[in-house]
Amino acid sequence: MKAFWRWLAIVLCALLALQLFFVAHIALAAWWDPQSTSVQRSEMWRIWHQSVQQRPWQQQWVDYAQISPHLKRAVLTSEDDGFIDHDGVQWDAIERAWERNQKALERAQNRPNAKPVVMYGGSTITQQLAKNLLLSGERSFLRKGQELVLAHTLELFLNKRRILEIYLNNVEWGNGIFGAEAAARHYFGKSAAQLAPAEAARLAVMLPNPRRFEANPRSNYLNQRSNAIQRRMAGTALP
Repeated sequence: MKAFWRWLAIVLCALLALQLFFVAHIALAAWWDPQSTSVQRSEMWRIWHQSVQQRPWQQQWVDYAQISPHLKRAVLTSEDDGFIDHDGVQWDAIERAWERNQKALERAQNRPNAKPVVMYGGSTITQQLAKNLLLSGERSFLRKGQELVLAHTLELFLNKRRILEIYLNNVEWGNGIFGAEAAARHYFGKSAAQLAPAEAARLAVMLPNPRRFEANPRSNYLNQRSNAIQRRMAGTALP
């Protein structure tokens, strides 16, 4: 019995140390620009293990003021239109996503030959940053719970402007393409500061599945969704 309590104490201490590491990393990000994220390191490993690297790694940090306001508005409109008001998590969005996923799974069970079910997470930009910055891409209740805790921690230590700045500089926009500056130069041959509304809307729509849209740039969905985001984004407030 003593061995059990000893191991339990070790596990709890390890969990506490991990949480303290996460808090320290987030607090440091208030003034230090993160040079890489957990998701980026995983992607680097994947590319490194490919027999032929498809393209050089593309990423360049730019300050908040050097990112077009059109892109900021487009991303918020597409990914998290309640960004400036919530505290890191939108529970109603998570509930809607869960209900949508359950219905999709039920339909898939009745159609054995159907395409794989696309799962929706209902994540805010703060949650996405928490996952990208410190966690893995796996889907589990434990990982989701940690993501929610880290999202609140991000909101506690960083203001909305800083959260959006780090997110836009590190989010994936294609195979080996990370951040707004790299995306703008890769897709449009210009800096992130020079993006026009239509270009910004197109980049924003790519975010949930950037590699898919990079491989299929003429997608009807991409065109239609981009037009819809462009019509709405003028009314989106920025932090």
